[in-house]
Amino acid sequence: MTETTPSPALPDRLSVDPRSPHHVAAVFERDVGIRLNDKELLNVEEYCISEGWVKVPAGKTVDRKGHPLLIKLKGKVEAFYR
Repeated sequence: MTETTPSPALPDRLSVDPRSPHHVAAVFERDVGIRLNDKELLNVEEYCISEGWVKVPAGKTVDRKGHPLLIKLKGKVEAFYR
């Protein structure tokens, strides 16, 4: 018999960057999907459901430390496990 452990609830705000205070490693044990205005996005770096925004990379531009520059897109945000 295989026992499945329940996945942790998705937080209101989550970041992919491990240096961020909003990074929760336990959530990333499963694949997380994000929808913005009913369209699924695959390149989301950070999201906030209550404030209604996601941050995505702005092309290939990077800052002087080599991290991608992010732009904020606003709308209805939904997070789910795939």
